[in-house]
Amino acid sequence: MADDALIDEARGVLEAVRAQLEWQRACGAEWLPRGPSDASAPVSPPPPTPARAGRETLAALRAHIGDCTRCKLAGGRTNLVFGVGNPDADLMFVGEGPGHDEDLQAEPFVGRAGQLLTEIITKGMKLARADVYIANVVKCRPPNNRNPEPDEIASCMPFLQRQIEIVQPKVIVALGTFAAQTLLGVKTPITRMRGTWHDFRGTKVMPTFHPAYLLRTPGDKRLVWNDIKLVMAELGMPV
Repeated sequence: MADDALIDEARGVLEAVRAQLEWQRACGAEWLPRGPSDASAPVSPPPPTPARAGRETLAALRAHIGDCTRCKLAGGRTNLVFGVGNPDADLMFVGEGPGHDEDLQAEPFVGRAGQLLTEIITKGMKLARADVYIANVVKCRPPNNRNPEPDEIASCMPFLQRQIEIVQPKVIVALGTFAAQTLLGVKTPITRMRGTWHDFRGTKVMPTFHPAYLLRTPGDKRLVWNDIKLVMAELGMPV
């Protein structure tokens, strides 16, 4: 039985890799070898994403994802939650995954935690929600709001990576333990990561507490505000 589980997990990883390669080819990555016949051909690096080509390219990515069934989360969702906001945003927020309200409305961060995030953006940073870009690690709601599992992340993470490449934010705010650990590839607790700068493929990342945590622990709002002030200073915004 253990061997069967390992085989199933390996198949899931291979399927996720295959899906990522298909997506990259669909997006025009001609640098990928297509079969044994061109395996010996020199491989050139992928072409850079045209600067600020956001709106049309995000639409193409969403169309490519389609009515996704690449992982088991598809069976329990009401709506796929892609992302929302300014396709040319300097600031991007990344959460873990959709919750109940997000699943119903097909938009990230619209429940109670989302309302608090909106207050941070509008009242704290003096921006409109439409000025930033908001997405999640996975696009479908995990059952009972559990953490996404490795095969689900493997299937969905290429789409978040592509969103980041298209938007080209100057700063990413990773909301909560799971988003920060997934983006940065670490197991460090959020309490040790928050308040310091990290890097995701050349983009600065500021981990901070998830708004849902702040609903349970409002005394830590001041810590999040300290993190947000660092973000504002990095973006040249008045604090």
